[in-house]
Amino acid sequence: MHSGNPAYKGTIYGKAFHFLNSVERHQRTHTGEKPYKCKQCGKAFTVSGSCLIHGRTHTGEKPYECKECGKTLRFSCFKTHERTHTGERCTKCDKAFSCSTSLHDHGSIHTGERPYDCKQCGKAFSRLSSLCNHRSTHTGEKPYECKQCDQAFSRLSSLHFHERIHTGEKRYECKRCGKAYTRSSYLMRH
Repeated sequence: MHSGNPAYKGTIYGKAFHFLNSVERHQRTHTGEKPYKCKQCGKAFTVSGSCLIHGRTHTGEKPYECKECGKTLRFSCFKTHERTHTGERCTKCDKAFSCSTSLHDHGSIHTGERPYDCKQCGKAFSRLSSLCNHRSTHTGEKPYECKQCDQAFSRLSSLHFHERIHTGEKRYECKRCGKAYTRSSYLMRH
């Protein structure tokens, strides 16, 4: 490794690696092999670390803490969240967004534009995600199920709010009195 000369080569494209396990891991991208399975749901992964990170979706563990605001998150959400502090900002209200698409969608709040129409009832929405959430009102579908109590929800965000009942997480705290709430709207009402 210190010499800078990779000692191992992959058999498919001849790509070179310093470690044998790196070759094996890379080969799986070509073979499709996924030897690491989640014990809870059976989902398979090519890398053991990915399986470990996925496992946190079942345990609710959020080991990554944002240095800006102290919020704790899972790895999959962490980098996206960090960009809300460093990413693009709306020029009208200074709200930060992790990606330009979200900023663009947010802009319609200020313009009043509602380009996404429901084909069934004609109701219009400013965001595509809002239209997708709305569609479940017509189908009655509730694909997001709580693993703790089997209650089902039509929206993923509703499931996340519900899960806080089980975890006891109250991330929205009043700066004056210290009382905490599960939803930002409850804090605003307080």
